Amino acid sequence: MSLPKELRTAPVSRHHVHHQAGAPILEINHLTILYDRTLALDDISLQVQAGERLGVIGPNGAGKSTLFKVVTGVLSPTSGEVKIAGQSPGGHICIAYVPQRSHVDWNFPVSVADVVMMGRIRQMGLLRWPKARDWQIVHESLRVVNLEDLADRQISELSGGQQQRMFIARALAQEAELMLMDEPFTGLDVNSQEDILNILDDLQQRGVTIMASTHDLNLAGEHFDRVVLINRRVLGMGLPEQVFTTERLMQAYGGHLRVIQTEKEILALGDTCCDEEEAHAHTP
Repeated sequence: MSLPKELRTAPVSRHHVHHQAGAPILEINHLTILYDRTLALDDISLQVQAGERLGVIGPNGAGKSTLFKVVTGVLSPTSGEVKIAGQSPGGHICIAYVPQRSHVDWNFPVSVADVVMMGRIRQMGLLRWPKARDWQIVHESLRVVNLEDLADRQISELSGGQQQRMFIARALAQEAELMLMDEPFTGLDVNSQEDILNILDDLQQRGVTIMASTHDLNLAGEHFDRVVLINRRVLGMGLPEQVFTTERLMQAYGGHLRVIQTEKEILALGDTCCDEEEAHAHTP
């Protein structure tokens, strides 16, 4: 029985890639991706420093997921380069990917602890049985995200917030230094979002670098150190109040977004992220 691809970790390398001292945890230079002659990403350049929390913002089809796939080494650039701590993406065990929950087959018969243990595979190597230390790390990771009591629960029985916390625990078990989170807040209620944000605060204190895509401008503005606004190319990167201007938001979302600027805030109405319209607000 094979695992769904969304539950697997990235391919295991025989050799761990060493980090270059002083290099940014992520550096992207003039990255371009073509799919069947369609431009998915156009001349993307950015840097992310270790321990930073970066929000990746943009409409559907903007290239956010494609960007994450290139960083993890799943996709190769058409042109340009990606460096993880000064080295090429392939072979790094420090990168963890948290997929969109809607892309996962939650009926697959594995337990919460099983999924978290998958994060240890790249540390253990293929075809090796977990040792006591590996299980200790798994249970400690579950404790950090407050899921230790659900270790034996089938993943189909978890709530949306618990599912997201399970994947964060898997990244912790992997001992990840760079975590890529694809729409981690979508479909979660306010309390579940707060739980995730509190865990991200804890991870940042541990020195974990976090890149998370989100459609929620207000959440990104309040809870991320910097944001990058993209629609196939970088439209702005920096502090949220510097990036979320009326002009840039209209560039990113076009006619799908109505931007209302008041003295205290920018209201962005009618995002294209979902089947029904939502209202998001950013307060500088």
